[in-house]
Amino acid sequence: MLKAALYHLKRPFHLVKTGLLKGAPAEMKAGFPAHKLKILAITGTDGKTTSSTLLYHTLKQAGKKVALLSTVAAYIGDEEIDTGFHVTTPDPILLQKFMRRMVDNDYEYLVLEATSHGIYQYRLWGIQPLIVGITNITMEHLDYHVNYELYLLAKAELAKKAKTVVINADDELSFNRLKKEFRDTKLQVLTYSQQDPLPKVVFAATKTRFSEPYNFMNSRLIYTMAKQLGIEDKTIATAIQKFPGVPGRMETIGEVKGVKVIVDFAHTSNGLYRALLAMRQQMKTEKRNGKLIAIFGCASQRDTQKRPVMGREGAEIADYAIFTAEDPRSENIWAIIRAMKQNLGPYHGKVLSIPDRREAIFFAVKTLAKSGDVIGVFGKGHEKSMCYGTKEYPWSDIDVTKEALAELKKSKKERVA
Repeated sequence: MLKAALYHLKRPFHLVKTGLLKGAPAEMKAGFPAHKLKILAITGTDGKTTSSTLLYHTLKQAGKKVALLSTVAAYIGDEEIDTGFHVTTPDPILLQKFMRRMVDNDYEYLVLEATSHGIYQYRLWGIQPLIVGITNITMEHLDYHVNYELYLLAKAELAKKAKTVVINADDELSFNRLKKEFRDTKLQVLTYSQQDPLPKVVFAATKTRFSEPYNFMNSRLIYTMAKQLGIEDKTIATAIQKFPGVPGRMETIGEVKGVKVIVDFAHTSNGLYRALLAMRQQMKTEKRNGKLIAIFGCASQRDTQKRPVMGREGAEIADYAIFTAEDPRSENIWAIIRAMKQNLGPYHGKVLSIPDRREAIFFAVKTLAKSGDVIGVFGKGHEKSMCYGTKEYPWSDIDVTKEALAELKKSKKERVA
């Protein structure tokens, strides 16, 4: 009760500090650029970045002048703009400058990835989307939003500013709640589901490009949004076929001596669960008879209740699970790992604890894995830093896994008993 009361009391503070003192002046200085753009926003717990980037590529394929602003990077034309360390929704001053630049260069569409924190904190000041797509809303960020209902309301708030919202009919947690939330609004509410038929050309392209079931759903969301913009099926299919992917999202880093390493951003229990199942299916498709090794941690100052859930799911689905650091900040890494091990049950023997993330990756690649095995490194994805204490230190899962594979290539591999 107290936490919920404080959560509501903080909102006016963010309105003044971020909205009125930063967003409003920046919007006026930039000449209200959002009014001159068609903004397509995507929010949800998992799949936001991939869906946003896929929609951006679809609009590009259709010949539209479109920009992208996501947690990984920003694009205007051919120029890529790094969004920095641990950045989600940007500061409203930067957002207004970005949109002003778009208007000055005659861009028509902005695809915007939106987070619940950014919405709650008024970082999206002045944004009124044409369409909002919602991937899913699972139990995440409850350390900040206090409970699931308040978390869902933060997501729904952005949608209520749009003309159309597209929601996931297969998301059992959020679907009915969102429908109820939008019932008395003027919103056009559209749905998408794995049961919905797709045009043959779009279905074939999706099946060819994506092996992960969750990316099938991301594609369905984008198809529904693109059709609202009048984009032809063939154009959507071509965009899906040519989609280059997103750095740090189910990205295969390499394979050396039969050991394959994939880096993924999965840092929620739902994301980890779906990513591991997708890797299992991929191994089956590739007829790999090896083991699946999962390396992951749980960040400090985030939902503590998800730690035993993630620990259990990782140990249950993978053959080996290595618990390690993931932005421990000021919290003791061993305390986080102990929390992850609280509910392992019969899977305790499948878990290794290596708090140093670099050591964990090198151990998995050079010592634990053998030919035919797949290693999944989860939680950091595209990010370029790791937080210890209050300081960000340079870190890249992608770079470190490449180093480990290079070392493996040089070494005489010996299997640990």
